[in-house]
Amino acid sequence: MCRSIKTLRPPALPEEATEEDMRAAALQYVRKVSGFRAPAAHNREVFDRAVDEITASTMKLLDGLVVRGAAARD
Repeated sequence: MCRSIKTLRPPALPEEATEEDMRAAALQYVRKVSGFRAPAAHNREVFDRAVDEITASTMKLLDGLVVRGAAARD
């Protein structure tokens, strides 16, 4: 897939992934799948909506993951 998308969950990322990290990963994914680095004006809305939806799904995924053996967080 897209090799520049980094793993966002511990222990691969020692600190908490930020919304900016998740949005960057979503943007890379949408660029890869669509084949557009920057969409034309007539595709901008659907491109941006896809990035927003994938960012939200990524947040839900990371919030719901249980990593066994990970240190307990406060």
